[in-house]
Amino acid sequence: EGPSTGAPVTIEIVGSDPARLKQLSDRVLDVLQAAPVYAKLVALESDMDEAQAELSVTVDREKAALYDLSTAEVGRAVRGAIQGVEAAKYRTGDDEYGVVVRLAAQYRNELENLRDLTVMSEGRQVPLSSVASWDVKDGYGSIHRKDQTRMATITSDVNEGLNDFAVLVEVQQTLAPFVVAEMPPGYTINYTGQNQDQQEAQEFLLGAFMTAVMVIALILVSQFNSVIKPFIIMTSVLLSTMGVLLGLMIFRMPFVVIMTGIGIISLAGIVVNNSIVMIDYIDTLRERDAMNRRDALVRAGMTRFRPVILTALTTALGLVPLAIGLNLDFFGLYRSLRPELFWGGDQAAWWGSMCVSVIAGILFATFLTLILVPVMYSILDDVSDWFRSAYIGDGPSGELQA
Repeated sequence: EGPSTGAPVTIEIVGSDPARLKQLSDRVLDVLQAAPVYAKLVALESDMDEAQAELSVTVDREKAALYDLSTAEVGRAVRGAIQGVEAAKYRTGDDEYGVVVRLAAQYRNELENLRDLTVMSEGRQVPLSSVASWDVKDGYGSIHRKDQTRMATITSDVNEGLNDFAVLVEVQQTLAPFVVAEMPPGYTINYTGQNQDQQEAQEFLLGAFMTAVMVIALILVSQFNSVIKPFIIMTSVLLSTMGVLLGLMIFRMPFVVIMTGIGIISLAGIVVNNSIVMIDYIDTLRERDAMNRRDALVRAGMTRFRPVILTALTTALGLVPLAIGLNLDFFGLYRSLRPELFWGGDQAAWWGSMCVSVIAGILFATFLTLILVPVMYSILDDVSDWFRSAYIGDGPSGELQA
């Protein structure tokens, strides 16, 4: 999910015949209204209006040419008689009104009166019946298209407090038998709107996350001149997402694609920073103070314990008000020194998901930084020493290298 630019439930039926689209859209409405999911929907409606009578005027080009008339001239005459033509402007004070000239209601509302309508051509009046014929057909006030194909759209909101994506999945399951049994050839049904926006946002954020991970990994390899140390750091970053999922499960919050994705990307920066400082300090102790690996790991863990814990706590506590939707009226604070506290708000659901992701992720990452990073450092250092002694023959180096 994510901040929506479309209705939570948007169903598009694409086909060629407007009348058939109207039938299918009405059928979809009937299926949904008869299903249990209808209780979770709000303002379920279709954009296909009822068919209305429309006047179709067909110009005989050959007859019109005899009177030196074009189809555009005939069309303007009919439109001017029925809808009217703005002939002038009327001003009164600062207001301006258009003066529209058209036939009186008793003449333009009767189809038979069109026989008496005339079209001016070179100073003479030509009867409309001499150059055109007309008929009344059923038409629609508005016809929407997608990729130059007619389309009917059914939209609905979702009851407050429900997961939009879960309701959309239930709608798809409800309509699945209808799609299989009743959709004619050449007609398709698509679920777009907010669902399509979420899919596009998910693809973008996934690409952004993977790009960020690769760029960070390349920078770490160049700085540490090692592959194993960046591997430790990036492993802690990837494992920190387990904390995000665990936090969302505990608080029973949906995985909001946009906001949760932003939270995960933000979390990656914090985890990388803590892991880099930890590993760099271990290397400094081994090189500068000539400590053995075990003593360096213990000293680094003790020294970095307070900064890592404080970073996690200050970040988590700072995000708690936003996560629970606690708001402070700063305008009231400055105006009357009586600030008001209130809960919730339109954006609380979106920001809450991001904040819970960061809070749960950074608390879980604290365990990774203080325990998993030193453990992986020790294990991979042993593997590196064994590999070097077995295949290179230099013996233990006392330093973790790629």
